[in-house]
Amino acid sequence: MVGTVTRSTGSWYRVLTAEGRSVECRLRGKLKIAGSKATNPVAVGDKVVFQMEDGASTGVIEEILDRSNYIIRKATRLSRQTHVIAANIDQAVIIVTLAYPRTSTGFIERFLVTCEAYSIPPAIVFNKYDLLTTAADKARLDKLTGIYTNIGYPCLSVSATENIHVDSFDRLLKDKVSLLAGHSGVGKSALLNAIEPGLNLKVQPLSKVHKKGKHTTTFAEMFRLSNGGFIIDTPGIKEFGLVDFEAWELCHYFPEMRKFFNLCRYDNCTHYNEPGCRVQEAVSTGDISIQRYENYLNMLLGEDTRR
Repeated sequence: MVGTVTRSTGSWYRVLTAEGRSVECRLRGKLKIAGSKATNPVAVGDKVVFQMEDGASTGVIEEILDRSNYIIRKATRLSRQTHVIAANIDQAVIIVTLAYPRTSTGFIERFLVTCEAYSIPPAIVFNKYDLLTTAADKARLDKLTGIYTNIGYPCLSVSATENIHVDSFDRLLKDKVSLLAGHSGVGKSALLNAIEPGLNLKVQPLSKVHKKGKHTTTFAEMFRLSNGGFIIDTPGIKEFGLVDFEAWELCHYFPEMRKFFNLCRYDNCTHYNEPGCRVQEAVSTGDISIQRYENYLNMLLGEDTRR
């Protein structure tokens, strides 16, 4: 039988068949040592072949079918292993907040770079718009949305609690398989409850001490939406570790830099300190965001991007 993995808890997987039947499955042992560096050989969204176990209501996954795409991150900052976040998706939606908790631009850039590397269209949703009460807050939001929309990334400003532009969020997910990612506390579950109350996902307040979110989602899970779409909700991601890229390759995942490919004096230009660099020239004229460029350099040089 063939089905789609809709839930992964580590050792057991929930598989949904085309007929709408859900079966709890375990993994055939030999698949766990298939040479992959991923901590999870099977991810939510994977298409798998499974067989029912004799005399039981559970199944065994025998084969993982080829993926149309997938998105991964380093399992931890210092780890050489990777973690497959999701597979076979139409878009990746990062939920961010400018405060309570704060999402750094470095985190956003790493997510976008990973989407670019794996050819997955991204979108950015700024939640908790109702908490941006000062002119400075709204100016920062306008600046960020301007930067990203100019590059070509769709941006939405919403509030799950005040029902602001929630209908636009619903349309973003319509008829698509979407990955939702972001820090704990940015309101992924609240947003999903706002467009699909029947999900009744657990929501927790921020930590009063640290002003950070508490994990409400503990494992990745796919949900069917009434608008024809599917969403893959993921546990809150504290850091988004990039899988290693070559220095010359990283700029290819910044669309505004990619258009200068082969226009610099040196073909292997890293756009750091080489003379005759068209990217550095574009930064100086304002054609490339200085913020994006600085985050690019932080990634290039392996520096902290939590600003």
